[in-house]
Amino acid sequence: MKKATIQISFDAEKLKAIQKYMQKKDISLQSELDDALQKLYEKHVPPAVREYIESDAQEAQAAAPRPPRPRPAAPAHAGGDGSAQ
Repeated sequence: MKKATIQISFDAEKLKAIQKYMQKKDISLQSELDDALQKLYEKHVPPAVREYIESDAQEAQAAAPRPPRPRPAAPAHAGGDGSAQ
């Protein structure tokens, strides 16, 4: 799924404190925020809509073109420097 960026305002001193104490526990603020947003999504978005979004994303992923495979290098000619003799 395509990711979107959100921006929120929060008291700078409180943010600094959160980061300090989460770092001591080796916890990522980003992962905690991701978890909180996922819970809000599950709480407020009806199951039928979530199912539709997930199936639509799976179809889009299946239909996405795959990048081409790299081709093997062409064999070198005898003489190797390409000059005519």
